[in-house]
Amino acid sequence: MKSIFGTVLIAMITSVATLVFATKYTNTSTTLFGTTQKTNTEPQPSNDMQASNTASDQGYTNLESAAEISSKAVVHIKTEMKARNVQYRSPFGDDFFDQFFGGGSRFFQQPPQQGSGSGVIISKDGYIVTNNHVVDAADEVTVILNNKKSLKAKVIGKDPSTDLAVIKVDEPNLPYLNYGNSDDVKLGQWVLAVGYPLTLETTVTAGIVSAKYRNIGINKNAGGSTAIESFIQTDAAVNPGNSGGALVNATGELVGINTAIASPTGSYAGYSFAIPSNIVKKIVNDMITYGNVQRAYLGVVHINLKDATPEQISAYNLDKVDGVYVYQVVNESSAEKAGLKVGDYITKIENKEIKTGPQMLEKIAQYRPGDEISIEYIRNGTRYTTTARLKNIVGNTDIVKSTTLNTDKLGISVKNLTKQELQGLRIKNGVYISNIRNGGIIASQTRMKKSFVILQVNDQDVKSIEDLDRILASDEDEFQITGIYPGYANMYVYLIKK
Repeated sequence: MKSIFGTVLIAMITSVATLVFATKYTNTSTTLFGTTQKTNTEPQPSNDMQASNTASDQGYTNLESAAEISSKAVVHIKTEMKARNVQYRSPFGDDFFDQFFGGGSRFFQQPPQQGSGSGVIISKDGYIVTNNHVVDAADEVTVILNNKKSLKAKVIGKDPSTDLAVIKVDEPNLPYLNYGNSDDVKLGQWVLAVGYPLTLETTVTAGIVSAKYRNIGINKNAGGSTAIESFIQTDAAVNPGNSGGALVNATGELVGINTAIASPTGSYAGYSFAIPSNIVKKIVNDMITYGNVQRAYLGVVHINLKDATPEQISAYNLDKVDGVYVYQVVNESSAEKAGLKVGDYITKIENKEIKTGPQMLEKIAQYRPGDEISIEYIRNGTRYTTTARLKNIVGNTDIVKSTTLNTDKLGISVKNLTKQELQGLRIKNGVYISNIRNGGIIASQTRMKKSFVILQVNDQDVKSIEDLDRILASDEDEFQITGIYPGYANMYVYLIKK
């Protein structure tokens, strides 16, 4: 069994929503106490909001102070979505049939929707972090403070790749949470989950950290090729409405944002998952400072042990070496410049042990383009150390503008094709579209269907996901996408605009 969650429904812990015509999401709540600067570039400690005593005279961990501190910084988020026309894409409709017989895309009016979730105040001047799926597509966002005061909020930034979002309210001197160091979180450590589950008032539950660096696949549909998952797994009870809430340690520091549960029913069944605070801190600061995430790339394709075939495990010794196997090195990437090659095993980044792909992605996600990181790797049984200067998706270290296109904004999930798949399709290059989401540019501007293989964009060959993102990140206003559908001989061309 490749994943212990194979038979379990992975449910996003989104808002408990009153929907006439909508999908119900499952939410987790989070609370954050963080930065004090309006620019929110670095969180500042707040001595008066720090739990001082974590152990009682009887020897057990005292969580009372942490619960009191975190509860004051947790907010209830309510969202409203106006009625809108929604495109329905028939699973049987295809362009090559639709042009003769009609069908494929249809539109219907979706009635107004309401939802709710949780959020965490991270600065005294009103910045709040929550999950992207709590506020995504919302026309109005309302924040209800712990003291019951209701405020309108503005969405500052959203990042589907990590399922994080930042909103802001105009209110001074708010209580907030300090960031803890999620790298220091240990298995068996006591933690609290704080939020607004099931439309209840502020609720605090306790549990222990049961695993780290979990990848459960929930961000791929929204985040596409840049999805990052390296969750902290706990047994603290979370339910619908908890999304965006805080996971705090015994001293009241924010160590994670509660995001998802593994459940056969959509409600709590034993496991919940939180985004580590070190990722949260970097993503949030980027969105406040730059308007979008300045994501760094190393430029390697790796193979996870749990996703590998028996043949790959045997061929690459994946079960015998503690490290991340380098399956492919992107041309002109940071990895190539640093001397990494196919067949290497990455074992440390910045002196931190790296044993899994999610762990490596989490570590890189904490840096920006231009940052230099030390990498330890094994090649032919010998350990080496090198330094890599990380780049952005375009291949340089410049600030990426918020208007830059990428697969997230296109609303597509894509995957690289293997040599065998390319041979089977009788093509030399291409990337495969595994999903198209409503609301993205592709769904809004074209009649493209999933399973489309992108061969070229603006007459440039697309050999990998990195190629696609690099081309989309150019200053062009229009993009011509050329490709094929497996099993059909015709070439299809779609035109999109920013």
